[in-house]
Amino acid sequence: MKQGLILEGGAMRGMFTAGVLDVLMENNIDFAGAVGVSAGATFGCNFKSRQIGRAIRYNKRFCRDPRYCGIRSLITTGDLYGAKFCYETLPKELDVFDTETYSKNPMDFYVVCTDMNTGKAVYHNCRTGDGKDLKWMRASASLPGVSRPVVINGRKLSDGGTADSVPLKFMEKMGFEKNVVVLTQPAAYRKQTLKNFWLIKLMIHRYPALIKALETRPYRYNKNIAYIREREQAGEAFIICPEESLDIGAMEKDPSELERVYQTGRKRAETLLPKLKEYIKEAASLN
Repeated sequence: MKQGLILEGGAMRGMFTAGVLDVLMENNIDFAGAVGVSAGATFGCNFKSRQIGRAIRYNKRFCRDPRYCGIRSLITTGDLYGAKFCYETLPKELDVFDTETYSKNPMDFYVVCTDMNTGKAVYHNCRTGDGKDLKWMRASASLPGVSRPVVINGRKLSDGGTADSVPLKFMEKMGFEKNVVVLTQPAAYRKQTLKNFWLIKLMIHRYPALIKALETRPYRYNKNIAYIREREQAGEAFIICPEESLDIGAMEKDPSELERVYQTGRKRAETLLPKLKEYIKEAASLN
């Protein structure tokens, strides 16, 4: 049976995911394929490039750099997370992304984006980790209203979480029958409508389908989580999530807070490691 890995987004909650993935890499746990959404894509790509510690390292180093993230970046570039710095300067010069290892790794790595004109999910397999693939990852993490649309193949794309926050069903359709799902919210979490949704609607008023997708996102997200729990009960999914709210902001500037959430992910993965290994072993025995 093909084993897959699903990585939810959540901005700097993604440091939890980074901690989980580093523990998996340290224990030589591999998957035939993975899919990342938003931060799950931008941090999760390091799993395919086998770069243990890279995500937490560069986030702690640059979290206070105005080129990386912040209101100044939004005003001067149109992106809350600076596109040129995050997807060119950083991976090519400051903390080099290992595209050679990434491209040689046979694991499929999909990212999810949202088509701004239809509100529908768009999935792309990032095979080589080159500049085009980084553009897909950028699109997956481009938050509506605080990021410029990312145009790829004539489509205007934005954050994948709008259309498909936790794409377990996508992975099942791709033939992955046993899946590990990394969530960045605790088990009891249920999504609510954003308090500042009126402002987001104003900022993206040219994209009615995207507005509709954002309006219905809480319902779809909560229904999807219920499905994931059903799959877990059936033994077809293994969930790793924090035991309580990570309580970290989307633009966290304190390196110690990033480290705290990263270590929370590591500890959770280490606690679940025996059960996870047994789950993976059982799935492998069914091949």
